[in-house]
Amino acid sequence: MKKYIYLTLLSACFLCETYAQTLPYKNPNLSPKERAADLCSRMTLEEKAVVMLDRSKAIARLDIPEFAWWSEALHGVGRNGYSTVFPSCIGMAASFDDVLIERIFTAVSDEARAKNTVQRKTGRVGKYQGLSFWTPNINIFRDPRWGRGQETYGEDPYMNTRMGLAVVRGLQGPEGHKYMKLYACAKHFAVHSGPEKTRHSFNIENLKPRDLWETYLPAFKALVQKGGVKEVMCAYQRFEGEPCCGSNRLLQQILRDEWGFDGLVVSDCGAISDFWKPERHGVTSNAQEASAKAVISGTDVECGYEYRTLPDAVKAGLISEQQIDVSVKRLLEARFELGDFDNDSLVEWTRIPESVVACKEHKDLALQMAREQMVLLHNRNNILPLKKDASRIMVMGPNAADSTMLWGIYFGQPTHTVTILEGIEAKIGKVAYEKACDITDMTVTESAAAGSSEAADGSTTLNMNVLSTRTNTLSDVLAKASDAETIIFVGGISPNLEREEAKTNKPGFDKGDRTTIELPQVQRDIIKALHDAGKKIVLVNCSGSAVALTPELETCDAILQAWYAGEQGGHAVADVLFGDYNPSGKLPVTFYRDDSQLPPFDDYNMAGRTYRYFNGKPLFPFGYGLSFTHFSIDNPTYNDASKMISVAVTNDGKCDGVETVQVYVKKKSDVDGPLKTLRAFSRVALAAGETKTVTIDLPRESFELWDCETNTMRVVPGDYQIFVGNSSDVQDLKIIDYTLK
Repeated sequence: MKKYIYLTLLSACFLCETYAQTLPYKNPNLSPKERAADLCSRMTLEEKAVVMLDRSKAIARLDIPEFAWWSEALHGVGRNGYSTVFPSCIGMAASFDDVLIERIFTAVSDEARAKNTVQRKTGRVGKYQGLSFWTPNINIFRDPRWGRGQETYGEDPYMNTRMGLAVVRGLQGPEGHKYMKLYACAKHFAVHSGPEKTRHSFNIENLKPRDLWETYLPAFKALVQKGGVKEVMCAYQRFEGEPCCGSNRLLQQILRDEWGFDGLVVSDCGAISDFWKPERHGVTSNAQEASAKAVISGTDVECGYEYRTLPDAVKAGLISEQQIDVSVKRLLEARFELGDFDNDSLVEWTRIPESVVACKEHKDLALQMAREQMVLLHNRNNILPLKKDASRIMVMGPNAADSTMLWGIYFGQPTHTVTILEGIEAKIGKVAYEKACDITDMTVTESAAAGSSEAADGSTTLNMNVLSTRTNTLSDVLAKASDAETIIFVGGISPNLEREEAKTNKPGFDKGDRTTIELPQVQRDIIKALHDAGKKIVLVNCSGSAVALTPELETCDAILQAWYAGEQGGHAVADVLFGDYNPSGKLPVTFYRDDSQLPPFDDYNMAGRTYRYFNGKPLFPFGYGLSFTHFSIDNPTYNDASKMISVAVTNDGKCDGVETVQVYVKKKSDVDGPLKTLRAFSRVALAAGETKTVTIDLPRESFELWDCETNTMRVVPGDYQIFVGNSSDVQDLKIIDYTLK
């Protein structure tokens, strides 16, 4: 071992000495900034345009290797062969466990680096195989109809901030290393959350400044200033008349000048084309004008092909080469920081073995998170946990045996997926099973995945082999359930229907968004028929968004929100249903009673939206989640000197469990502001009968809000209410009156 280390060090020293005698950009002893400036000075204008594309081809003359900016790691390495598939982001947010999220994305970055090292040795690094990963999505999930909301960490700015920071730390690696592990990307900047069908032409205007600064921007600011995120992706739509990827206000004034961001801005895919193509933004006349406008505004890397016209734009006087150089130097510096030009012996991350990919340790993390993200919404007469008696249980529903549903969107390829049916049978043995229906109709389609195809916009569609198709009736379903006492109905919706620009004509869905938040009627009808027949019903709702389950509170004995739970989701669901894991998840979004409680989808002002501004009574509030035990939260105190909340939490039930203490803040005189807004939370594990005193940081910056007098975000002195409890519902909160001086 000592001999190996000695030889490695000797080799590295030799390489460094050799590089020192060659061109400056090839010298790893120089800073990335110095190397980038030198290399940029040696490139032709045409070569500069090439490296500004998301798929940057090799330039042999300068020994510039091929590079792919676009890779995916939404909840595991995506679209790049085998990987560990973790639960969807909205599900991970339900865990309220940012410590576990950082561990998960450390595992993801290990798998990504190991894959890249292997792929680099082939001499080619294609799309999705690079070191730049376009995650996290920290947009606000302001409306449950948005099909991409499952990519986010919910409806609250603080939640998206805290989870987003954990993702960035896990992906980019610890500080103090010569090379970055990966580049993470905060997206989509800014004010982006549907509708999907109009995103290429939609203009957001007349947005209240308060909503912009208090709701839509805080997570981005935090990831830039506290997280050191290396990339920011600009969004598709226009903001106040300017495409986000061509917005001087967003990209220059706010991002770079006010926040001090010195990293890369990358475009969403096809966003630069939207500047000029028919029936889109129409702010430029052609590709040259679009490219010039984007680069001058600060978009360094294009996902698309319009930047190939930059040399023509220079000739036309639309942009100078010096302006292009600003972006080129930034992106070259990034590649040097990642070790892309240097020998693997110098880059410590290249020593991560390929064996980490989909390893047992990572699968265990996937299972842990799948358990933690389960939210128990309803449990009449404590029907859960169920007895492990397969003879009286029947499993039904369109999602029970669906493995691909569990993968969510932007998924990788798991080595094995445990369906919910498989998880139940692994727990209690063989059970009766009937699919009963598809997501939206009584047709029962039995199919199997047969590969996938990718559209021009980068979206992936699973190709399914249909094995059989039949049409059920309610009578058929009831007849098959006649011998069962308890029905585990695994329903909800599907990532094939709610997703980015999905092509579907199914009722209730439009271009990947939802037109209604109600449970599909066919499932509702089956559940009611089973209820009327005297069956006990446990609904396992699989979705990436809130579903209006108002009738199901009457027809179902229990409701478990399972999200899209990843490759280990089946085991996690079974663990909760049969009591081997006590559920601890909390809702990161409001569950509304019905469609009537929602404002217009295309209105981006926050009035009436999310727990922060919704005055009605929700079905289930933000932060809500039941347990198999009961927790009591004592009267809290706030120490102004230490800026700490102290509160005693007791598990006064009969089994061990985990409670999440949540802290909200409101300025008393602020009639236009949020009803309350999350500012801290802490998970606490308690044995049955145990009491712990929990201390939670609530620093002065927690009282920052929009000050209408100065039109700025600042800490505003005055009288506040601090709410402490286990959900956002006022009846679950204890109040501390506090005066900030």
